[in-house]
Amino acid sequence: MSTEIQADLPSAMTQIELPGIDPVRSGKVREVYDAGDSFLFVASDRISAFDCIMPTGIPGKGYILNQLSAFWFDKLEHIVPNHMVSMDTARYPPGFGPFTALLKGRSMLVHKAEMFPVECVARGYLAGSGWKDYKSSGGLAGHPLPTGLEQSCRLPEPLFTPATKAESGHDINISFDEMANTIGTDTANRLRDITMQLYGAAAEHAAKLGIIIADTKFEFGMIDGEIIWADEALTPDSSRFWPADQYNSGISPPSFDKQFLRDYLETLSWDKTPPAPVLPDEIVARTQEKYFEAYRLLTGSEPRW
Repeated sequence: MSTEIQADLPSAMTQIELPGIDPVRSGKVREVYDAGDSFLFVASDRISAFDCIMPTGIPGKGYILNQLSAFWFDKLEHIVPNHMVSMDTARYPPGFGPFTALLKGRSMLVHKAEMFPVECVARGYLAGSGWKDYKSSGGLAGHPLPTGLEQSCRLPEPLFTPATKAESGHDINISFDEMANTIGTDTANRLRDITMQLYGAAAEHAAKLGIIIADTKFEFGMIDGEIIWADEALTPDSSRFWPADQYNSGISPPSFDKQFLRDYLETLSWDKTPPAPVLPDEIVARTQEKYFEAYRLLTGSEPRW
């Protein structure tokens, strides 16, 4: 595969600026704008690792995150409603009209929701923080596991492992009981069930296309008393995608997500505190390639910009 940055893409957009309109929230990747009875989510090309935003963006990454989320929201809406209103800039409030060229492809108008203060994580394989928890405790988020499991091995059955939703720093894995104490047992049960249904359906779709979804995280909220799937949906930022034909347990497998970037950063002497290092062109290009390949394989189409 080529490791050159795709030539027809605009340069990486790490700062989203809509003169005269201030975001109501600025995340590691997305800017959120008030659009009256809706929010406008705009995905930048920023990329973070180890809770630090890299000074180098990944050209086109925002298009992938936005359009892949839209794909999954459409595909899995039979399981749970979602917050997506439209990606058609012609339907955005008039005040956003001057910024159509910037917003096209990387933005989404969404319903406002009252969000639950937990991350809902589904794990089919033992990786990332799940692997670290297992090594230290022999279990995972309150789930006992067999001894002797290897890194990246398939779990005996997929697990629901909630986490705190940190404004900064690391999300922390918590037990189901801790989650239930925070949002109530009935709601916790419902979110767990929805999470595992979404994961099961997505993993089945991906498996047919040669991709293992090792784990993923979801966020949910409430609108008029109804649970809504919100934020993003099964993207390379929120999921681990592994090519099935290159998968082996006992290692960190090749991936179509930002684990490649994390693995590169682990080779540096950087102490994982700001400022983060500038990324070499080859690392930018290979990261971009992985995001784009995930999109193509999962959707069967090309992203638009």
